[in-house]
Amino acid sequence: MKRVILIVLDGCGVGEAPDASLFNDNDHPSTIKHVWEAAGPLNVPNLRACGLLAAAGVDGETGGPPSGFGVRYGRLRELSMGKDSVTGHWEMMGVVTEIPFPTYPNGFPSDLVAEFEQRIGSKVIGNKPASGTAIIAELGAEHVATGNPILYTSADSVFQVACHEGVVPIERLYEMCEIGRQICTTPNNVQRVIARPFEGDVTSGFSRTGRRKDFPLVAPTNLIDKINEVYGIGPVPELFGGRGFIHVPRSQNNAEHELALWVAMDSGNPFIFANFEDFDMLFGHRNDPVGFAGALTRFDETLGKVLERLTDEDLLILTADHGNDPTTVSTDHSREYVPICVVGKHVTSANLGDLDGITTVGATVAAHLGVEWLIGASAL
Repeated sequence: MKRVILIVLDGCGVGEAPDASLFNDNDHPSTIKHVWEAAGPLNVPNLRACGLLAAAGVDGETGGPPSGFGVRYGRLRELSMGKDSVTGHWEMMGVVTEIPFPTYPNGFPSDLVAEFEQRIGSKVIGNKPASGTAIIAELGAEHVATGNPILYTSADSVFQVACHEGVVPIERLYEMCEIGRQICTTPNNVQRVIARPFEGDVTSGFSRTGRRKDFPLVAPTNLIDKINEVYGIGPVPELFGGRGFIHVPRSQNNAEHELALWVAMDSGNPFIFANFEDFDMLFGHRNDPVGFAGALTRFDETLGKVLERLTDEDLLILTADHGNDPTTVSTDHSREYVPICVVGKHVTSANLGDLDGITTVGATVAAHLGVEWLIGASAL
């Protein structure tokens, strides 16, 4: 049986996109290359062999394909008007977002906040763009004292609600976020409403828990609908509202995603769609190139195990959804090319260069599985 294992290395961009300045990325982001320069050289023989370092322009790191495999590698230029996970994943599956989703550099409009407060029966605090760890450090004590939820956003199109699990029960937080999703309609049609639970106290400090939950916009019809019964790992099913995915437990970090991947590869499912999010979530947003480098080194070990398990009919695709250069001043996503590394025992090796469209990913999936699909051009 032909099978595709698609792994998204969240935030692992491979060079400044031609239109980066339109997204206020004027400091020449290049996530993988800059992590290599800041914290390398890295011991990542499998990523090197699969073409990631070459795609990222790391000098002298062209490598060679893993024994018994062919590798086609290159860079993809995003067509959509965004630099976030939803936009990137949607484009992979054939949805090009031409109108950017709204963002709120000055906080949400007063009428939207008033409606949210009225619907949840509580005042909110915050209402500004902020780092998730910084906002709970700043307002966690006030939230614990008042019970008022913390409302905040970021450079992305997100409406985030943070509550202490000991103050607001997790199901109540989810309920408030469902209300937020209901009222965040055009022109405030944010991509994602996100529940951000946290724990701790003033003395020991506050920290986010693993029970985050996303409430995205309904995804337009895409390749997931065509294939159906997809095995999603990590945040992937949430980014599509769960439609077209089999129901499996949500893994929360790269270590858990790896364990979920072994279960998926034993399941017999023809399309496994995984997102390894720690690069972005834990290190890119926190401007930590050393931590980012460590996450790449750990993932390289995971990749080695994946290669050992690939059958003659399997196709492995490595890509990313956007950049998140931890060496720049910004803690936000960066507008970059994303890598594409296509690995298989019957793949003819090639340097693909720069290609237009993250839609290439979905077209490659469809081509290998024999699914009729007209959006994008296959990397095969």
